[in-house]
Amino acid sequence: MSISSKDIVPLNQVRARFTKLAEEVREGNEKIITRNGESYVALIDARRLDHYHRLEREHIHLSLLEEASRGWADVEVGRFLSVAETRVKYKKSKPR
Repeated sequence: MSISSKDIVPLNQVRARFTKLAEEVREGNEKIITRNGESYVALIDARRLDHYHRLEREHIHLSLLEEASRGWADVEVGRFLSVAETRVKYKKSKPR
């Protein structure tokens, strides 16, 4: 969804127009609230926010699966370290 100039609302106008803005958002028109002429916050439908959060979780899961797949490919070609080698590689020096 694209944002048009009518979807940009100065913060000082939000209180007076909140009910109307909320109705517009519920109908699918997200709003950008500005403060001192700069983007400040967004007003979006709660259902859309839930959708965005689901997409974010799905992206995280897909990224983890991709990383696991790359790791398994490394194991299959013998590109890995033993536990002892890993401990030596990542051994922390003891603080004095």
